[in-house]
Amino acid sequence: MVIVQGAPFNCGEEINRFTKRNVNSGGIVTFIGQVRDFQTNGGQKTSTVDALELEHYPGMTEKELQRITDETHKRWPIDDIHLIHRFGSMKPADHIVLVCTAAEHRGDAFSACEFIMDWLKTSAPFWKREQTEKGASWVSARESDAARTSRWTKDN
Repeated sequence: MVIVQGAPFNCGEEINRFTKRNVNSGGIVTFIGQVRDFQTNGGQKTSTVDALELEHYPGMTEKELQRITDETHKRWPIDDIHLIHRFGSMKPADHIVLVCTAAEHRGDAFSACEFIMDWLKTSAPFWKREQTEKGASWVSARESDAARTSRWTKDN
């Protein structure tokens, strides 16, 4: 299931519902992404983040997230996937994304969750703008995210 929404979500409730519908899965993996309260440059904290604005391209975003989850099902024997991604204005510690994967074996659930997050970071049409004491700025794509995604080529 893929959900893109502006409203906050309760990770505990979402995870509980997911585990209840996957009682026969041997492994369930979850990832929660949240707004950080700082910017970094080269691993060094540079500014305090007061807010994050996340924009997306409606219709295209859901289609791309569905493509990513469909590809995940092709690569691993996954029982279930639940993906929620927010857009709009958020404050530090607000949840941005929740990815839950369930599989017969933990290795498949871990790999699938990691695959989804890596591709989401590089191919989903979201744009982030951080508000700091220095003003607002768009967040650029990171080379490290592209490098992580490249390990999932068809040969891997």
